[in-house]
Amino acid sequence: MTSELTNQHEEPIFDVAQIAHVEILSPTPKETIAFYTKMLGMEVVEQVEHQTYLRAYEDNYKYSLIVTEAEEAGLGHVAWRTTSPQALQRRVKALEESGRGTGWANDEYGHGPAYQFTTPDGHKMEILWEVEYYDCHTDKRSKLLSRSQKRPANGVPVRRLDHINLMSSNPAADTDFLVKTLGFKVREQIVDNDYVVGTWNSVSNLVHEIAIMQEPTGVKGKLHHVCYWYGVPQNLYDAADLLKDHDYFIEIPPNKHGVSQAFCMYAYEPGGNRVELFGDAGYLILDPDWKTLTWQMEDVPGNGDAWIGAAFPDSFWTYGTPAPAAVPIKAVAE
Repeated sequence: MTSELTNQHEEPIFDVAQIAHVEILSPTPKETIAFYTKMLGMEVVEQVEHQTYLRAYEDNYKYSLIVTEAEEAGLGHVAWRTTSPQALQRRVKALEESGRGTGWANDEYGHGPAYQFTTPDGHKMEILWEVEYYDCHTDKRSKLLSRSQKRPANGVPVRRLDHINLMSSNPAADTDFLVKTLGFKVREQIVDNDYVVGTWNSVSNLVHEIAIMQEPTGVKGKLHHVCYWYGVPQNLYDAADLLKDHDYFIEIPPNKHGVSQAFCMYAYEPGGNRVELFGDAGYLILDPDWKTLTWQMEDVPGNGDAWIGAAFPDSFWTYGTPAPAAVPIKAVAE
């Protein structure tokens, strides 16, 4: 599929509510967990065998990140929550009809039954309704009723999981799958003539909960990055200062995207996975008849990638996990 993707004038699907959690794989789980807890202020909720469950202080659910010990860095799976039990059954039916469904998982930590499936490129995902909410201990409870717990006193604490970005051998095919089976809307896209290079997609008013980017070598199933949200651009400079002082590799210092308009920065956690930090949410989409915004690839460097700040390095377009070569990341825990 090489044609541009646009939102179709069909009855919209409102069955998927949000991203629920992400599982990443790490060959250095101890160091990866130290990055998220000591630098980004996340909290370990539970450790079950080779998996560690973490949360940010404004995540509503029990956790938003799973770090799983593995031989290579990369994506374990992405979980999506539906808007109701009935919505879950409707999406399961659509996934079964698509031929991408792999069946139910009934014994996962922190949530109810989840229906598992893969994208055309092989990324593992699941969809669920029942979740366990975070049960905050009294001594950690914030006086703000809308906040799940007190702001942590360590690192520069992120507030919540924002989105996932996946690399694909065929971004158009993966995006079309998300649109037709789960109801995602294509908010922005990059094309090279008529070939889809990347898409930014959401089920809510956000610009994206999932982005799909071209994997230049054609390798399938790779992770580009996981993103956590701060809400305040100054936090990016604070986080960059902290990460640099502790020898973590910063690929892109505080910057502003053209696509999505969000303030951003990118670093690598010690396992090798890229992490994006958002300094705000970019813009919101309230128009129900939003037309997909299309960037030509030739206009992206210095505009679509970096609206304010230096153009992004080649590694941003070529590096994902699992990766064939080592990257300049900190490999030991503090």
